[in-house]
Amino acid sequence: MELEENKANPIHWIMYLGILVAVISPLIPQFVWPFAKSWFFPDVLPSVWGVRAWEYIGNPNNQVLEAVFNSLIIAVIVTVISILLGVPAGRALGMYRFRGKGLIELLILAPSIIPSLAVTMGIHVIFIRLGLADTMFGVILVHLIPTIPYMTISMSGVFANYDPDFEEQAKSLGASTFKTFFLITLPAVFPGIVTGAMFAFLISWEQYLLTVLIGGGRVLTLPLLLFSFASSRDNTLTSALSIIFLLPAILILFFTSKFLSGKSSGMGGFGNI
Repeated sequence: MELEENKANPIHWIMYLGILVAVISPLIPQFVWPFAKSWFFPDVLPSVWGVRAWEYIGNPNNQVLEAVFNSLIIAVIVTVISILLGVPAGRALGMYRFRGKGLIELLILAPSIIPSLAVTMGIHVIFIRLGLADTMFGVILVHLIPTIPYMTISMSGVFANYDPDFEEQAKSLGASTFKTFFLITLPAVFPGIVTGAMFAFLISWEQYLLTVLIGGGRVLTLPLLLFSFASSRDNTLTSALSIIFLLPAILILFFTSKFLSGKSSGMGGFGNI
């Protein structure tokens, strides 16, 4: 009886198919344009095909590879720092009650509430005085402003469902703090870390405003290059760059989908210990 109830209703399949079509349909022209040399309305398909966009992107003399490399380096470093700061901060907020906790949570969320332009303009002045403006290090620091709140709040929810008694039991059996963390704590909260890291990476990867203000145009990233080509109305190159821009999000979603299933990450790791 249970199996029959869990079987998908045909109406559900139609709904799923409709959602899939609605999501994918707008992207179809985006994947056709990079191979179009000439495509005008009302032609359904390009009248002339070509690979000019990919030849341009693959040319080492252009700035595309540099922009992709810079974006990856910045996003990876920002993600790692967000994990190192967000996990302990999330543990403190999720597991402990203390005076001023509400104020601290508000301060952590403040960068996400206040408009980015207002925050960045003030930071830009400070970075100029410190010599951090127009540098990759300055861009990395400013990318932490929107990423750390997401990571901290994500881990706060994970640790709110975490039972620290397992750590105490491990220590009572002779496990060191290091061993307890890697055998007990880390497996339990790992899905939450993956989810938070995924959002931190994507937030940093797609940043345009923070990068252009603090980087001053000297730190070239993929969003800056993509916006430049979009402004020039070169649909072929813009679409090719858009595919590269979307690729990390698709890959991350594919490889981390099992961590987004909604299962509790506070206790989920103990089954494999």
